[in-house]
Amino acid sequence: MRVILAHGRRHPAGRLTDVSNEEPTTPDAPDPQDSPFRHETTSRDEAPQFVLPLVARIERAAPPARTDALETAARAVLTILSDERSLGEGPWAQAMRDWQDARIRKVVRRARGAEWRRAEALPGITVTGKSAEVRVYPPVPLDGWPKDLARLQVSGTELDDPEPPAGPDPAHPVLWMSPEVDMSAGKSMAQAGHGAQLAWWELSPEDRAAWRDAGFPLSVRTADPARWRDLTTGGLPVVRDAGFTEITPGSCTVVADHPALRPGRRL
Repeated sequence: MRVILAHGRRHPAGRLTDVSNEEPTTPDAPDPQDSPFRHETTSRDEAPQFVLPLVARIERAAPPARTDALETAARAVLTILSDERSLGEGPWAQAMRDWQDARIRKVVRRARGAEWRRAEALPGITVTGKSAEVRVYPPVPLDGWPKDLARLQVSGTELDDPEPPAGPDPAHPVLWMSPEVDMSAGKSMAQAGHGAQLAWWELSPEDRAAWRDAGFPLSVRTADPARWRDLTTGGLPVVRDAGFTEITPGSCTVVADHPALRPGRRL
């Protein structure tokens, strides 16, 4: 079983950095003892801790569909990872590197009305789905959230699908959510973001560019319980949560099923 945990590319000096840059390379195999998601104490805990903030627009009269919110959050993570401001000497690049040197944390908060307008005024990127809007921001210190984001609620992101989502397009990436772990919509959005990030890191430069240029098409679906074991043991990137909130440490939450990463497609 090969479990891919959130990771970056280890440079000779031992610095763990984002592999997305002007001349991206395929990331090294992750070191299981240096995972940002391990619940045991690691060297990553000694580094300054950062978090990637995501804010979902949830208006009282017109909340987004749950699946669309998860998919939009995943695309938001991919968008900021590939944005030119996050790369090289861009204005967000150092924050992105610092975030990935420590634990990989993502926190989803909700906003409506004036809260959303204030959140939109802060530097970031808004990604729009069919019914969802999610704004992602460059990482901030764990205890240093901007005031207009810190006051937003984490709880209350319970969402439903008006009707069951259609089957995913097998030609596009699918983020399979665990059928065994019960998570709030906000937690699920963060986990979908983790899965998308792992897939991005595992792709070749050519596959990353193709995915980005296509607008990051993807689906988020809950796996069939009968298929879950095969998914988690089939060599695809797997998220095991550190257990900071809601769920048991080490829980397997997402399998990132990108067509280029399926068995037989890897180089």
